[in-house]
Amino acid sequence: MNKLGLIVAREYLIKVKNWKFILTTLLTPLGFLVFFIVVGIIFNYQGETVYSIAVVDESGMNIQLPEEKGKLRFSPSSESMDSLRARYARDEISGIWVLPRFAGVEVQDYTSYYYSDRPVDIELESRLENLLQQEIRDHKIRLLGLEKERLEKLDTRISIDPEPVSANEKDRSAYTGKIATAIGGAMGYIIFFIIFLYGASVMRSVADEKVNRVVEVIISSARPVELMLGKILGVGLVGLTQLMIWLVLIPVIYFFGMTIAGIDVQQVQEATQPMGQQSPVDQEELLVMIREIASMNWIKIAFIFVVYFIGGYLLYASMFAAIGAATGDDINDAQSLTIFITIPILLAIYVMFQAIRLPESGLAVFASFFPFFSPVVMPALLAFDPPWWRIVVSVILLFAFCYFMVWVAGRIYRTGILMYGKKASIKEIGKWILRG
Repeated sequence: MNKLGLIVAREYLIKVKNWKFILTTLLTPLGFLVFFIVVGIIFNYQGETVYSIAVVDESGMNIQLPEEKGKLRFSPSSESMDSLRARYARDEISGIWVLPRFAGVEVQDYTSYYYSDRPVDIELESRLENLLQQEIRDHKIRLLGLEKERLEKLDTRISIDPEPVSANEKDRSAYTGKIATAIGGAMGYIIFFIIFLYGASVMRSVADEKVNRVVEVIISSARPVELMLGKILGVGLVGLTQLMIWLVLIPVIYFFGMTIAGIDVQQVQEATQPMGQQSPVDQEELLVMIREIASMNWIKIAFIFVVYFIGGYLLYASMFAAIGAATGDDINDAQSLTIFITIPILLAIYVMFQAIRLPESGLAVFASFFPFFSPVVMPALLAFDPPWWRIVVSVILLFAFCYFMVWVAGRIYRTGILMYGKKASIKEIGKWILRG
């Protein structure tokens, strides 16, 4: 085995056998399980509070509220406010809801008053507003002499079904854009986190070995560039190993744990939606979405995803390695230089959002070619089926720039890795690059 292979194997085995790696790999899926269980318990918790509300209807609309609505208990009252306040003080009622005079059908804004010494929670306020809004709507319908059943026939659900102009173009469903957006965003985020997490791990590993003087022993039998590439590839393999384990463990533990806990996943998803918004998906729509997902060229998407992951990781990990080599004896010095890597990665995420929204825009095309953005943006656009020439040009530009960045990082690494006692300045780093 050549020196590079030995360095990669050493870096990989040291990290994989480390108890921190084993614990992190096994406990992370369990952490996800605990998180989802806690979320399920929180959103399934209904509380024990029952609101007994006295309704003082001065509106003249003859409001007909139900006597019981979930945790709400309504009781119409004609008592004076002093009497109701006395009942409230004796804990006979939870609050007093006063509906002032309603002026007529021209009214667009109407304010009611809820009296209570306790804070009014958001859910209670929303339920009262929705109930009253529906009652006022029905009252206006009666005043205008309209038939409610006929008005309901005016409501029409609109959908747009995209159709290709050219005969050789693929016919797409109305869900193609939404599915592509979800898949693209997920892939972009995955690459972002992996690059940032394991790229930073490369930097810490380089800085640790430099501070501990281990590199002095290793560098006597291998070139600095081989050492740097071995460390980058070794940590990358560690990341892939951990990711593959998570891809197997997380779904299994998730569904197994939710079943044991007796938590309805659909109920949790509905509960986490913004209040007042519902997006029911019937069985037919679900089947259409499943067919749309299955019809995607997943082999192409997976292969190109891996290509961009490798390119993006090599690009940013080489920069992290260079920073680790350029720092002084204090490993915290590296944090001040990571801003040069953090900014383009964060910008890539924001550009990705815009590119997903407008996949054919000039910004999306530019970002798919720009090497600092393409590892995050281009995988997010794969679900939109970009043309092959665009993918090929993007990959060529990415790996050409990777080669350049590895060359630059290698020059910084071979000088900075043996420098102790101080942090290199920008001017010194520039000299290392230009002079070798």
